[in-house]
Amino acid sequence: MTFTGAIGAVCMFPLRAIINTSVALGIHPNVLTLIGVIINVIAAAALATDRFVAAGVIMIVANIFDFIDGKVAHITGKQSQFGAFWDSTLDRFSDLALFAGLVWLYAGLGRQDYVLVATLALIFSIMISYARARAESLIAKCKVGFMERPERIVLFMIGAFTDRMAAVLWVILVLSVVTVANRIYYTYLELERKPMPSTEGVGGVFWRFFFWRDDRATLPYDIWVIAILAFVWLTPPDWLRDPTATGIGWLGTVLGLRS
Repeated sequence: MTFTGAIGAVCMFPLRAIINTSVALGIHPNVLTLIGVIINVIAAAALATDRFVAAGVIMIVANIFDFIDGKVAHITGKQSQFGAFWDSTLDRFSDLALFAGLVWLYAGLGRQDYVLVATLALIFSIMISYARARAESLIAKCKVGFMERPERIVLFMIGAFTDRMAAVLWVILVLSVVTVANRIYYTYLELERKPMPSTEGVGGVFWRFFFWRDDRATLPYDIWVIAILAFVWLTPPDWLRDPTATGIGWLGTVLGLRS
């Protein structure tokens, strides 16, 4: 078992109890979805007012509801096409709310650079979902690319609890761009009936990690997670603490030329 798989297994213990309680109380899964998005909006308000730790705690609560709604629907036999639509639509709303909270925060801090980074991360995060939805109207499945919604949400939590949201936003932005590119390229290959890139040899290592087709809780996934966590942890929190680092000055901050 990989370490991400082990973390997932440990987290399932309390989640099973919450799922069983929701089933026993007869709470409709669509209601659980709605509760989750409302709590995420509260988390977005906490981000907007620079209360990161509080936002992290609230996001944990919100995403418990976001996780269990599908499980409850499966157990109770209340799965439906509308339920899938409802869940997907409100997920997008939650994503937009969290990014909007950060945009509001950075605008108030006078950080036009991170207003731009957060806005671009928002755009490409939504494009990830759109690319998959549009692709799957043409092909059977398009679930490629690393930066999916669970990864974004966990990164938001890490950024909130460690005060390293700047680094998290860069990770989300860069890997969201790569994920969108992955889905466009994958759809092209499928529609044109061309072979997928080989994962053998030296070149295969590149395709393995930058044309992501592996599952979660695998060794390559763990390697990506470790690399991301190292980058986030080693990035100084004061990336967002210099109000004069606007305009071209942000480049110096990124390159480590400014304190």
